[in-house]
Amino acid sequence: MWLRRHAALLSGQFAGCSPLLLRVACWSQIGAAAAPPRTRGFAAKSSADTQTNSSRDPENNSRVMPSNVEIKAKVSDPKKFGEKAAELSQSEGTIIRQHDTFFNCSQGRLKLRDFMNESGQLIFYERPDTDGPKLSRYSISPTSDPSSLRTVLSDALGVKGEVRKERRLFLIGQTRVHMDTVEGLGHYMELEVVMRPEQTVEEGQQVAEDLMEKLGVSKESLVTGAYMDLILKGHKET
Repeated sequence: MWLRRHAALLSGQFAGCSPLLLRVACWSQIGAAAAPPRTRGFAAKSSADTQTNSSRDPENNSRVMPSNVEIKAKVSDPKKFGEKAAELSQSEGTIIRQHDTFFNCSQGRLKLRDFMNESGQLIFYERPDTDGPKLSRYSISPTSDPSSLRTVLSDALGVKGEVRKERRLFLIGQTRVHMDTVEGLGHYMELEVVMRPEQTVEEGQQVAEDLMEKLGVSKESLVTGAYMDLILKGHKET
């Protein structure tokens, strides 16, 4: 009934048009009326932590995962490191508290990050377990109910482990510098060079190595894997 009324109204609106044009207009109007309102959104690790861009390959219209070049290292003097990072970023940094739950996953790593303020992110990422600069590709989906999502994923996949940390975030150029205090592990730092579309991996590695030198991070302090891996391997806080 509604369809016939809508078509009749359109008949008056498009009087003088051909039957084919009228049919196209009718379905266009019906589709617009039935379609739900669109919402705009973005994916980010946090409002202060990181922002990601979902891009598409123009060659085949397929989604291209954002990427970082990353470095992780043990920090023996967090006060000194924090002073250098503050000087280079010209800021005191932003404190972010995080509770990460890692789930069993057939490839890569899957974790739910809870910001302890009723917001969080489901993060999947892939990167090699090597020391020094390495390329990491990731996908992020925000959530406003991390607790319920944790329950569902725990039931479906099983929990691999948990990481709790306090992060002090500095932004230096295109690089996110993390000074982390990790429960049960101690003090660490991470560099995440957010790759631009036109940059090569080698260029990202050079940015990371240059900043590593400015921050006084030695090659001997570099570590491999995620904090979850270090916890599972039995590394202790020093």
